[in-house]
Amino acid sequence: MSEHPRPEAPGAERPGIEGHLERVRAGLDRVQPHAAHSASESGTTLLIDIRYQALRERDGLIPGALVVERNELEWRLDPRGSHRLPQATGHDLHVVVICNEGYASSLAASSLKDLGLHRATDLVGGFQAWRAAGLPVVPVTESGPSSASWRAPSIAEVH
Repeated sequence: MSEHPRPEAPGAERPGIEGHLERVRAGLDRVQPHAAHSASESGTTLLIDIRYQALRERDGLIPGALVVERNELEWRLDPRGSHRLPQATGHDLHVVVICNEGYASSLAASSLKDLGLHRATDLVGGFQAWRAAGLPVVPVTESGPSSASWRAPSIAEVH
């Protein structure tokens, strides 16, 4: 068996990112901003903000959302993982992933579903839709370990 992938048949097309995103989203029960806010307020949903630091500093944070860097998301939310967050209590956890505009979050939520978090999904329109809906946002300067939002430590910080 060859270690190299076989070349595609002539005329075969790869779906590209748009096709891939469409397929991924077909497997997600995506939520609108007000529904995500209500679910978070009721304590039935964990909001995960995967936006990078510059966007969080520029636009602010969603109160109650956990900030987890995208490259650590699976490590932090796998209930069986040694680097999991305390909130990653089981595979039945309802997780709503939030990026800036709702694209990267769809791919991230799909990855969580692949880990067995069958209720993982994302926020339609991302943080920008949340803010446009008039939902709560706090400046980064008001955030810290004792506030509603918290930045999860990196794997390097844990060890």
